[in-house]
Amino acid sequence: MDDKTIKASLDKLKESSKRNFSQTLDLIINLKDLDLKKPTDQVDYFLALHKDKGKKTKVCAFVGPELQDQAEKIFDTTVNVNDFPDYQKKKPLVRKLANDHDFFIAQATIMPKVAQVFGRTLGPRGKMPNPKAGCVVPPNANLSPLYEKLQKTLHISAKKQLVIHTFVGKEDTDEAVVIDNVKTIYASLLQHLPGGKNNLKSIFIKNTMGKPIKLM
Repeated sequence: MDDKTIKASLDKLKESSKRNFSQTLDLIINLKDLDLKKPTDQVDYFLALHKDKGKKTKVCAFVGPELQDQAEKIFDTTVNVNDFPDYQKKKPLVRKLANDHDFFIAQATIMPKVAQVFGRTLGPRGKMPNPKAGCVVPPNANLSPLYEKLQKTLHISAKKQLVIHTFVGKEDTDEAVVIDNVKTIYASLLQHLPGGKNNLKSIFIKNTMGKPIKLM
């Protein structure tokens, strides 16, 4: 996976599907020779890119009174534990939260209540506050660095199907950033696959309206 190959594919995308808006750029990674019924063969990790992803990542915070004021200044949405009963009564509010946000963080001391009220909706979507991503925090946490980190973080996952879809930028994202994002994802994935490159079937890059271009 070299710079020249990625750049050539990006050039083809620009030529084949020009639009009057900046399209998103996604990687489609097809896997092989994995039994996803085995936890050891599943792919599920968080990756912090070197650069921003090219689009805003929306983050919601579940907090108690200790983090309320700080969270409201930093996160896109803040839900106080005292408001949980309202969400428990109105499931559409929970679904809207899930649809509108990419990541959720939670104060560790209220995690049982978060799981009780939001788990059935966020869990199947892979959006429950995850300690592996640093999204479960103590009541005295400094939240600003976490928000900035999540702006560069991707959730790389293949637990039910042998395919990974992930965002790598937009058409107006600096080309060098897109290339670096693709290479970073590729290198990290090799470390998380039990067979390394032998578990890769094919990799494509595509934009919103265009046809996928094969990278390997």
